[in-house]
Amino acid sequence: MIRVPDELAASQAKYNGEAGRAFVAGLPALAEGSIRRWGLRVTGPSMYGVASLVLPVERVADGTRAALKMQLLDEETEGEPIGLRAWDGDGVVRLLDHDPGNGTMLLERLDDARPLTSLTDTREALGVVAGLLARLTAVPAPPGLRTLGDIAAGMLAEVPDAAVRLGARDAAVLRDCAAAVREVAGESGGRLLHWDLHLGNVLAGGREPWLAIDPKPLAGDPGFELLPSLLDRFDPADVLWRFDLLAEVVGDRARAVAWTLGRILQNALWDVADGEPGLDEE
Repeated sequence: MIRVPDELAASQAKYNGEAGRAFVAGLPALAEGSIRRWGLRVTGPSMYGVASLVLPVERVADGTRAALKMQLLDEETEGEPIGLRAWDGDGVVRLLDHDPGNGTMLLERLDDARPLTSLTDTREALGVVAGLLARLTAVPAPPGLRTLGDIAAGMLAEVPDAAVRLGARDAAVLRDCAAAVREVAGESGGRLLHWDLHLGNVLAGGREPWLAIDPKPLAGDPGFELLPSLLDRFDPADVLWRFDLLAEVVGDRARAVAWTLGRILQNALWDVADGEPGLDEE
């Protein structure tokens, strides 16, 4: 039997409501069906995040070690196999197989005990992220992904209603971020973006020292990728050198500033939608 962690059940209920509860209820059957389909055996305890359940497995036929990842299909997760196929293991976990009917993926097994967060030297860790960012965003986005242009248009449409629900200071911040996005929204880019590249989403690998995991791919401008790594181990004194390091990778500092403000706008709009009284001070 596959045990679904209480924390995963709680996060699915919180963020996805009835659909999340149905997903959690179906996980044991989904896991067992995938294990039969691909001829697997479970080799250790389950791992989980906010959105997915991952089982360490191996193929019975040849002993290939892998990870079985199950997650609720939505606009963020449905593009993951598309992006992984386009990257084909270059700087990122390799996709071994995929069930398009339910979104379950069989992935290359990495070392979950050694995330990039295990590096105590923040400059060294951010250097790894910068190197992966350069490789991942060098790939043109394949068809079938959500686009930064659509996301930007949706955000800008939400700003007027969101601003009236905030105090004057926070509303001004929201409008300033929106103004920056308007300047670049007409050229939103067509590179393949990870969207959530930070220290916790990089694991030690066997064929490479470090590989990215858990992308939520979209087509867009690489400048939209920077904020998660700016907020990791957040320290105001570190922001400038971190931004300089990552902006050099994406190649256009001005656009990186604008799209980073766009990412702040995205987070702010989520806070407003969740009923937060003000914007996150970070």
